[in-house]
Amino acid sequence: MAARPLFSGFFAAALLHKRAHYIISRLMLSLAQKPAISPAREFGFALHDVARLLRTYSDQRARELGTTRAQWAVLSRLQRCEGVKQSELAEALDLAPITLGRLIDKLTVAGLVERRDDAADRRANRLYLTEKAAPALKELGALAEDLMGRALAGLDERDIRAMHDRLKVIKANLKTELIAGAESK
Repeated sequence: MAARPLFSGFFAAALLHKRAHYIISRLMLSLAQKPAISPAREFGFALHDVARLLRTYSDQRARELGTTRAQWAVLSRLQRCEGVKQSELAEALDLAPITLGRLIDKLTVAGLVERRDDAADRRANRLYLTEKAAPALKELGALAEDLMGRALAGLDERDIRAMHDRLKVIKANLKTELIAGAESK
């Protein structure tokens, strides 16, 4: 007679119980009456989910190059608007100035970014990429193309342009509402 592991029955029962609990939970969720949700709200949920998944996937992929998504965002934005004031960059990236300051400190130590005094405002710094940033940006650009290629697989260029156009409308609408809300206070 073969020796039977001491706890095999216990673990098998626990696993079966967990699986049964999962199945019952899923069944209850599917049978629950679902309130009618408008297509606009469903779109909002989907947009939120996609943004969260894209951030998570970007974090994962950025680690492959030894960086963070936040550092990647700073470098990419600086590539598009080099010489920007640190305060303007913080606003554009929707970061607290102190948070951006820490990111810039790290990128400066890494030799990728440098602060220069603003000739018109002694209190302000302007941010510039260094020569050392060029190879890093090339790698990050290739990573971005791969990442978005995977995320947008199954969509053609026309679909992507159309979605981008619609998202610009939504963005403009939200900015208008935020400005109106701030002005009413």
